[in-house]
Amino acid sequence: MKNRSTSVILALSTLVQSTCAFSSGVNSLAKVPSFLQRPLTTKSKTLNMVRTGGLEIREEGATPTTGDMTLYIKAGPDGKDAGDCPFAHYIRMVLQEKNLEYTLAPLTQETKPDWLIDHYGGALPALRHRKECYVESDVIAQYLDFFFVEPTLSPYKKKEMSEAGECTDGFFPALARYLKHTPDGNEDDLELKANLETALSKIEDQLNREGKSGDYLVGDGEQITILDCSLAPKLYHMSTGLKVFKNNAIDLENQFPLVKKYMDSVFERQSFKDSVYPEEVVEWGWSNTR
Repeated sequence: MKNRSTSVILALSTLVQSTCAFSSGVNSLAKVPSFLQRPLTTKSKTLNMVRTGGLEIREEGATPTTGDMTLYIKAGPDGKDAGDCPFAHYIRMVLQEKNLEYTLAPLTQETKPDWLIDHYGGALPALRHRKECYVESDVIAQYLDFFFVEPTLSPYKKKEMSEAGECTDGFFPALARYLKHTPDGNEDDLELKANLETALSKIEDQLNREGKSGDYLVGDGEQITILDCSLAPKLYHMSTGLKVFKNNAIDLENQFPLVKKYMDSVFERQSFKDSVYPEEVVEWGWSNTR
């Protein structure tokens, strides 16, 4: 019988990129390679971890239990506190929602451990759970939600989760292109602004769908999901970036009132408050890209 860790590899494998988990650029779905469909027997840990895109299969076959978790993330400007990475923020929200204890380890390029560089290309965020390490924020989040079920962050049907996920497709790439662009306000900048507004319209439509009664993104909106944990940090970056770099060129309250209401609600979530970093850190991060 396959152990449960092998099952989670299969469940998560659609999230693994066709190259490695530390590939740059927008995530793409990859065909599941044959080596993910059976336990690995090679003695080379390095080869195994590269083959599995950062997913190390447990040899002992034990179901993961709480404790001994370390989350490695990008450090902020002081090199010690949490940095501006929205993907690390996403995982921290998931951990907080599930009341899982973990050690936070902010890293600079100079303080990354050799094993993280050698086996995972230095990819961050990275979750080390006892003998296993996981990279890529979606993979980490799905791992946590699969093994540590209560409270679930996938309470709705797959179709509802999928439809809600589609409304966020393209949002963060559009935001990144707009915030990085200089000079502000020229013709190219206005085009990038329009692209971001188009992406926001998709989220606005999702929040305005029939039958929604709660504050959140999926289904009836009554329960927070893994998608909210993913989207909230990106909206925080947008809100800060628009103010700092773009002179609030997009009027969220008037153009996208439901998105603005959603932001107000999710930013009040305790998991968000417990894992958020100052706006100055967001400004620092984007300033390095402009």
